[in-house]
Amino acid sequence: MSTDYQRARAELGRRLRELRIECPDGRLTGTELAQRLGWPQSKVSKLENGRQTPTDDDLRAWAEAVGQPALFAELRARLKGFESHIRSWRRRLAAGHAPVQEEWNTLIAESRTLHVWDNFTVNGMLQTADYARNLFERYAEFRHSPRDAEDAVRARMKRQEWLYQPGRQLRTLMWEGALRAQVCPPEVLAAQLDRLLGVVGMDTVHLGIVPWDAALRLPPANGFWILDDRLVTVEDWHAALWLDDAETIALYRRVWDTFAESAVFGADAQQVIARVRRGIKV
Repeated sequence: MSTDYQRARAELGRRLRELRIECPDGRLTGTELAQRLGWPQSKVSKLENGRQTPTDDDLRAWAEAVGQPALFAELRARLKGFESHIRSWRRRLAAGHAPVQEEWNTLIAESRTLHVWDNFTVNGMLQTADYARNLFERYAEFRHSPRDAEDAVRARMKRQEWLYQPGRQLRTLMWEGALRAQVCPPEVLAAQLDRLLGVVGMDTVHLGIVPWDAALRLPPANGFWILDDRLVTVEDWHAALWLDDAETIALYRRVWDTFAESAVFGADAQQVIARVRRGIKV
């Protein structure tokens, strides 16, 4: 977890402790507050010590329990301030994958140029419906989130219409490992690689593949998206980072440019994809 995020969460915890101690009805102990809220005392401790991120409902209940309901707005603003950069999957997937995909559709629609680095799966803008469906189903099972794979797939496929709009440019780099990852049945992966072979040469797609044996100036690390020059998104297991300061965006662009030096494009990229495709036993 990022230092800035943890620092902000700890500050919110200190504010919650302050409100408990300065309760208008008299100072409350953590145990007394937990009893009022019907929570385990450990939850109060975790929130106050910045070891757990509260929900809006947690903050509303806390403000009411300490006799300061009007302060909910302040607490919520603090929470949203640091969550604007760290967006936990637990929260974002509470209603399923489809709403997250629709949010992405809006972001992409507002963008003209995307620079993407993928090191674990095929880029979402180029996925087949079957490949995407397998991913959504696996993530829903892993995260115990609502199973809405069909709605999520439809949203992701709709986003791909962006590729056929003049003036758009998807500049995507994929590590060869993303082509080989067995995250779906062999026949689905084979069809996905056929799809990639077909997009090489599209006016709106600049696809580069970093082969296994390419010399790398940087380790592959996490995948990321750069949307124009206004936003970088990075996905980790616990959350997605949304980074919008100019210095950070420039840093990720340098990372993308560095990976591009190790990539092959055009016919050479097709050769790598075709080699992987031939190795799939369908």
